[in-house]
Amino acid sequence: MFNVLTYNNIAGNVLTSLPPGKYAVTAQCSSPDAILLRSFDLHGVAIPDSVLAVGRAGSGVNNIPVEACSRRGIPVFNAPGANANAVKELALAAMLLASRKIPAAWDFARGLKGDDLAISQQVEKEKKRFAGCELAKKTLGVLGLGAIGVQVANSAISLGMHVYGFDPWLTVERAWQLSSSAVEAASVEDLLTRADVVTLHIPLDERTTHFVDGSHLALMKEGAVLINLSRAEVVEEAALCSALSSGKLRSYVTDFATRAVLDQPLAIVLPHLGASTAEAEANCASMVAQSLADFLENGEIRNSVNFPQAILPRGSSMRLAIANENVPGVVSQVSAALTAAGLNIENLLNKSRDQYAYTLIDLDTEVSAETLQPIRSIKGVLSARLIPKSAS
Repeated sequence: MFNVLTYNNIAGNVLTSLPPGKYAVTAQCSSPDAILLRSFDLHGVAIPDSVLAVGRAGSGVNNIPVEACSRRGIPVFNAPGANANAVKELALAAMLLASRKIPAAWDFARGLKGDDLAISQQVEKEKKRFAGCELAKKTLGVLGLGAIGVQVANSAISLGMHVYGFDPWLTVERAWQLSSSAVEAASVEDLLTRADVVTLHIPLDERTTHFVDGSHLALMKEGAVLINLSRAEVVEEAALCSALSSGKLRSYVTDFATRAVLDQPLAIVLPHLGASTAEAEANCASMVAQSLADFLENGEIRNSVNFPQAILPRGSSMRLAIANENVPGVVSQVSAALTAAGLNIENLLNKSRDQYAYTLIDLDTEVSAETLQPIRSIKGVLSARLIPKSAS
């Protein structure tokens, strides 16, 4: 039985991947094998020694102390792409909200007084204040071509927009999914100077905090629209407010409310609705639950933000899973320890990612827990566990 501690109500049929009888999914557990959450902030919360994995039913993991987990050999799983359609649709809505001045027009219409004749007269007199522009033939710049950015780019092309994209970390998988009509920008600066509308789909980390700063905003066209459905911090707020106040930007549409931005008349602020659909929440929950199950039952890693993907078909009765620092000699020392214990390796997979590595070793005989002691004492080993085949 695996115990999974939840800090949020998790949507979706997680029981498909975490069925009762094999898993206890609960909000109260002193010694959980895994933690499953959505928006709960895990920073500053004591993570029990029993925890083997953390899963977030969403894409961003800035509410999880990823590095602290890494140092303990704890993979952090997310659900990349599971909410992509929901965020794509909101991005399209954001373009339309800004281009047609819909929020301001709606506020005007809701405030109309009098009978039908008076209302009609007011509408005819004032509607020119809300004249907008069409998206067709406008240029969209998509900064970040992951699962969401690619879908936004493809949908914008279907609307008749010219699309430029930029992503220095574009994967082969996403490149195949991107429409051939999308044009690769030479740089961030090149994209910003070309676009009538810029939409951000980049993760928040040390590389992207205040990524769009004053110098970048200065490069944008007069009257351009900036859409931020990534995170508030990827845009430098003071520079943004200055660009809005001066009229440099026609509009800023964001999913993240702050006092300074709310006070800007040209800002359209939404209450973090990006993945707030029943479908997205169910998709995210199902994906991360399956990743947790694969890891707990077989030691396999899919969709981890801090450890490499590691998938090894299960054949033997006993599997050894080891997380370690990515330094020379760890695998050879593990192999020597197994040889000293009289154990034969049937299959082995070793993968690395940046400063961390992960190894799966299938053994052809049952192994006692004492075998782990010399392995755990190897310098650089962060965690090691035995996974009997009966656990799957």
